[in-house]
Amino acid sequence: QFLMANKLDTAMWISRLFTVYCSALFVLPLLGLHEAASFYQRALLANALTSALRLHQRLPHFQLSRAFLAQALLEDSCHYLLYSLIFVNSYPVTMSIFPVLLFSLLHAATYTRKVLDARSSNSLPFLRNLLEKLSANQQNILKFIACNEIFLMPATVFMLFSGQGSLLQPFIYYRFLTLRYSSRRNPYCRTLFTELRIVVEHLIMKPACPVFVRRLCLSSISFISRLAPTVA
Repeated sequence: QFLMANKLDTAMWISRLFTVYCSALFVLPLLGLHEAASFYQRALLANALTSALRLHQRLPHFQLSRAFLAQALLEDSCHYLLYSLIFVNSYPVTMSIFPVLLFSLLHAATYTRKVLDARSSNSLPFLRNLLEKLSANQQNILKFIACNEIFLMPATVFMLFSGQGSLLQPFIYYRFLTLRYSSRRNPYCRTLFTELRIVVEHLIMKPACPVFVRRLCLSSISFISRLAPTVA
């Protein structure tokens, strides 16, 4: 009754579980490397479906207007719908599947707890214990996802020069990264950029750091800072 009363949430729960399943079979290619590539694509398609359903839940009344598009781009679900479309037809990259896998795992775990509570307050204690451990590490998982989002930017450029990516992919991914940086719900991308900047500046200011490396890093920091969007 609980699942039928929350059909849209249940559909997203099932698609997230399927995303976790496909992502796991890509990361751990138990069925062979050829099958792993197809699971990569299935995971991203399932994530695109989940993101589209979540976006529909957040903005139920679709309008073909600039105002609606601007509002949609503020939603994290829209960001990851774009993310899935960027990588779904690209060369499989293990780094790109981790955000999809971990976000799906976190959200699926949250809804699984609701399903268990609807069934019985003491049902499946072993599974509840696993879900509690996952919830306790949520902040570290979100930081790891943000780290993946950041380092995928140079990875897309490397893929372009190695012949495994398209010319448009780095530019579209840069747009995705600016959306993540400006996210209202998830500040971890901004936090990681700040922390990485502090760490790099601390290292290059040491006397042992060569002058040309220091200048190169400072120029890179200045360039990246200029590219960062303004956050309200």
